[in-house]
Amino acid sequence: MKGGIYSEQRCPICGGKLVDNHINGLVCPNHKTIHASRFSVVFGKVHKRTKSYDAAFRILNGFRFKTDEHTYDERDYKRDNPLGFINMSEKFLEYAKPKTAHNMRPHIRHAQDYFKNRNVKDLKCGDFEDFLKTLPLSDKTKNNIIGTLKVFYRWMKRRQDIFDVPEFPVVEYQLGYRKTVDKETQYAIIDELKRIAPVKVYLGIKWLATYISIRPAEMIGLKESNIDLGNGRLYFPTPKERQFKDVPILPDDVRIFKDFTFSDFATTPFFRHDGGLQGTKKDQPYGLKYFYKWWVKACSNLGIEGVDLYGGTRHSSVRALRRYHSPEEIKEAAMSKTNKAFERYMGQANDDDILSIYRKSAKVIPINETGKELVTLFEGQKNAK
Repeated sequence: MKGGIYSEQRCPICGGKLVDNHINGLVCPNHKTIHASRFSVVFGKVHKRTKSYDAAFRILNGFRFKTDEHTYDERDYKRDNPLGFINMSEKFLEYAKPKTAHNMRPHIRHAQDYFKNRNVKDLKCGDFEDFLKTLPLSDKTKNNIIGTLKVFYRWMKRRQDIFDVPEFPVVEYQLGYRKTVDKETQYAIIDELKRIAPVKVYLGIKWLATYISIRPAEMIGLKESNIDLGNGRLYFPTPKERQFKDVPILPDDVRIFKDFTFSDFATTPFFRHDGGLQGTKKDQPYGLKYFYKWWVKACSNLGIEGVDLYGGTRHSSVRALRRYHSPEEIKEAAMSKTNKAFERYMGQANDDDILSIYRKSAKVIPINETGKELVTLFEGQKNAK
């Protein structure tokens, strides 16, 4: 049978090795009264020391039992603890893409502080529930942490570091509401942007209010190579799905895009500085918060408080469109994969259907209080340059 119990001690009389008699310990074959007092269980590459023969016997039989069950893993007993939570999670972050690692590290750190270097295979659903109980964080953040842990465990299973992914607790949470505005107010803010902001800032924010499928970070990162004017489409990479989000655009906006001079470089961002503003260089890409900065300034000029860029564009448009379209139609146009965030503001479609919704979003059609006529608020900005 694999493995055995040994001792580095020798018989003090003859100097011979002490041998396991499989009854009551390790003894000298020639001097039966000489017994070992220190023991080492050797099982393959694993060595476990103990001062008790009974303990050594239990350890050895445990290894053999796990081997028969096909659950024995010598990594569980290595001194450097390769399956320790801290050790494995740090390796996970090292292998992740830099942006992914940056986003997940705070979640992993919370778990590292709690689990230390416990074996990742030993953690069960109850352990994760107990862990969440210790966190003075919102339920939404706790849900995000569980999401990161799921990714971590699936990564280990894919590498065959582990063979089973534990069940994780479900965290129920309510998403917070962003403050929205009616379409008249949204138009007033965008009109103020037309007056004070660089033309591309004005257009970018106007398009966020029109194309409800596009998020601010996606819009500001739009590459010129992903603008297909021949087919009237914008393409936005979606790394999680490993594909592009395909957004049809209105003919008026195709004409606006054509008024701009495009670079010869495929990776050039459309939203970039022209060098006319102090502190910026020609062709320098807009920063992620550049739209937001101008949005806040326009709101401040109009005395509007508490409305962020996301809430004032996409979410406000979604709410206004509910008057004319069903939630299902709007969800298709918004290209929303989940209901949770979408339904906060709601109380495969073909291009014509989607463009119809975008057209209403671009040309706001609120019904006045008397219900008499529809008022067009957004006009095409053909001459914006």
